[in-house]
Amino acid sequence: MKDAITRADFFRGLIAAVVAFAILLGLEAVERGLPERTDAAAEALSVSADIEGEYAPGTYSASANGFGGPVEVTLTVGENGGITDADIVGEGETPDVGGAAIPQLAAQLLSAQSAEIDGVSGASLTTGAVRQAAADALSAAAGLEVLSGPKAEDGNLFIPGSYMASAKGFGGDVTIVVKVSENAIEALDIDGDHETENIGSFAVSMLGERILAAQSPNIDALTGATVTSGAILRALKDAFTQAGADLSAFPDAREPEIDSADKPEETLEADIVIVGAGGAGMTAAIKATQAGKNVILLEKMPYAGGNTTKATGGMNAAETHYQKEQGIQDTVAQFIEDTIKGGHNLNNRALVTVMAENSAKGIDWLDSIGAPLPKVSFSGGATNARIHSPEDGSGVGAYLVTAFLKKMDELKVNVMYDTKATELIYENGAVTGVMAEGKANKYAIHAKSVILTTGGFGSNEDMIVQYKPELKGTVKTGSPGATGDGIVMAQEVGAALVDIEQIQLHPTVEQSTSMLITEGVRGDGAILVNQSGKRFINELLTRDVVSAAELEQEGSYAYIIFDQKLREGLKATEKYISIGITTQADTVEELAEKLGIDPATLADTVTTWNQYVADKNDPDFGRDTGMEADLSHGPYYAIKIAPGIHHTMGGVQIDTDAEVISTRGRAIPGLFAAGEVTGGVHGGNRIGGTAVTDIVVFGTIASESAVEYCDK
Repeated sequence: MKDAITRADFFRGLIAAVVAFAILLGLEAVERGLPERTDAAAEALSVSADIEGEYAPGTYSASANGFGGPVEVTLTVGENGGITDADIVGEGETPDVGGAAIPQLAAQLLSAQSAEIDGVSGASLTTGAVRQAAADALSAAAGLEVLSGPKAEDGNLFIPGSYMASAKGFGGDVTIVVKVSENAIEALDIDGDHETENIGSFAVSMLGERILAAQSPNIDALTGATVTSGAILRALKDAFTQAGADLSAFPDAREPEIDSADKPEETLEADIVIVGAGGAGMTAAIKATQAGKNVILLEKMPYAGGNTTKATGGMNAAETHYQKEQGIQDTVAQFIEDTIKGGHNLNNRALVTVMAENSAKGIDWLDSIGAPLPKVSFSGGATNARIHSPEDGSGVGAYLVTAFLKKMDELKVNVMYDTKATELIYENGAVTGVMAEGKANKYAIHAKSVILTTGGFGSNEDMIVQYKPELKGTVKTGSPGATGDGIVMAQEVGAALVDIEQIQLHPTVEQSTSMLITEGVRGDGAILVNQSGKRFINELLTRDVVSAAELEQEGSYAYIIFDQKLREGLKATEKYISIGITTQADTVEELAEKLGIDPATLADTVTTWNQYVADKNDPDFGRDTGMEADLSHGPYYAIKIAPGIHHTMGGVQIDTDAEVISTRGRAIPGLFAAGEVTGGVHGGNRIGGTAVTDIVVFGTIASESAVEYCDK
C-alpha cells in the first residue's frame, strides 16, 4: 500500500509539473495574472497517466452556479481510480476573470486529485462553483449519493421554517439565517463580522436587501466585494436546499445591461459637483455642505470609500496636540523635508509645504467629526513619530470612511452611487458641470464649480503599462474603481499632468489576496527576513527602497515577522490572521520549520534583533525607528509578502488652492482637484501616511476654493 501511495503521489506531482510547465510556456498573462487557455494548456489538461486513486473508473459531471450562470465540471477517472482529465465549461463567466481562470482551475483539479483546490485569486465565484461541482462529481465517482435534502411540496418553493448555513468569505465564515414561508423569503440575517469593513461589510448589508427585494438568490454580486458576495450567495443556496427548494425555480434577478444609447437623459443643477466619493471627495462634500452649498457627489461604485478604504497605516501630521501630549518632538519643517527626500526631490515644494502646515488642523478636524487618531508611531521615511492612527490600531482607511459616511448622512449629502462621470462640461473657457451615466439614466449636471476626487489609476492595467511597462501584471492593492477616469477627463479640457509615470510599489503585499500589510506592523517593531532567515534591509526605509531590496532576494519575496505582543497592540493584524495568510508557531524555531527556513538561522536573527532593540542600535542596517519593543513574546507570526502596486503619485497638476492647471500654465476656471487624482505632492515616492494627509488637507482646500469660486 505504501508503494501505491508513493506512486500516486509521484504521478500527481508529474501532472502538476507538466501543467505548470505548459502554462509557463503557452499562456500569456492578462490582467490580475489570469491566463488565457491555449493549445499548450489544453494539451496539459488532457495528460493521461496511470494514476492510482479511490474512485470508480468512468466519466462524472456536475454543475454549480458561478458568477454568470452554471459552471459544469466533467472529470474522467482512469482504470486505477485516479482523475486523468478535467474539463470545465462556464459560458457565463466573465471572459477575462472567471473564464480566464478556468484552465488554472482544471489544472489544479488534476494536480490535487480532489476538489480541495487553492482556487484563483480574483475569481472567487468561479472557484467556488468549480469546487462544489467537482465535489459532487467525485461523490458520485466514490459511489456516494449526492444528497440534495428534502423537497418542498408540489407547488411550493420551501418547507416553512428557519435555516442556517455558512460559507467562507474573505475574512472568515459568513453565516446566514433565513426564515421562509411556503413561497416567500420572510427574513434574512447575515453575519459577516470578519469581512473587510466598508467593502465586504457593504455586501453584507446591501445583498440582504437585494435578496429580499428579488426573492431570489440569483442577483448581481456587489462590485469590488465579490468574495464576500460569493460567500453570501453560496450560503443562501445551501440554506434554500435545506428548505427543500429547487434552485432552478428561482427567477434571474440580475440587472440587465442597458445600452447607453437607450438611456434617457436627465438634467440636474447643483452649486458644486464632486466626482468620486473617496476620502478627498467625502471631505470636500462635508466641508462644502457645511458652507451652505448644494452638493452632488458622484460615485461610480455602489459604495463610497475608494482607495481610502484600503489605507491601513495612518495620517502623517506634525506639531499636533497628540504629539505634544505624548512628548513627541516634531516640526512642520522636518515633515516637509522628509516628504521631499522620500519623493526623490521631485515633489512640488509649495504643495508639500501647504500639506504639512495644515496637517495638524486636519487632525483637529477629524477630532471634531468623531474620528480621532490618537495613536502616534513611526512610518517608513519619517524622522520622527508622526503617523496618527486609531487608538486600537485599526486600519485608518475604513475607520475614516465610516466617520465620513456618518457625517454625510447627518448633513444629508446627495450621493449618487453607481453613477460614472463621463466628461466635463466645458463652456466659454470654464468648466460648468459634468456629464454622467448611471445604470438606467444619463445625466447632464450643471454646476458653478467641479471638484475631481476620482483617485489614481492603480487598477487600470492599460494606463500602468502605458506609463510604466515594466510593471505589467504586477499585483494591485487598490480599489477596482481607481482607473484614472478623472485624469482622462481633465486632459480633455486641457489640464496638464505631472509625474504621471511615478507609480509606487508597496513592499508588504500578500500576493494571493492582494492584501496590503499595514506599515504599522513594521512601525510597531516587526522585521523582514528572506528565505534564508536573515534580515536584508532597514525595514522602515522608503517603500521604493524596501520593495527593490525584496525583489533582489531569493524568489523576490520576504517574510514579515512579528510576535504576540505586537498582535495585541495592533488590531489590524487580526484581519491577516482571520483570513488565513499568517503562519503561526509557539517558538521562532517552529515558525522557521513551517516556513522552510533553517531554525537556527532565524532564531539567531530574532535574538540579534532583540539585542539591537535593547541597545537602540542596529549596526547591520542602521534602523533607528520602530524599536520600542522587541520580538520576544510568543507565539510568533509570519506573512509571506512581495511588492504590489499601491499608489500612483502622478496626475492632474494643481496649485496650492487646488485649482487645476492647464497645459498653458493657467488655472482652468471652475475646476478643482484633490487626492490621488493629482500629481506633485508625493514626487517620485510617497512616504507612508501622507496619502491620508493629502486627502484631508487638499480635500478641504479644494472645497474652500470651490465655495469661494461659487460665491464670485
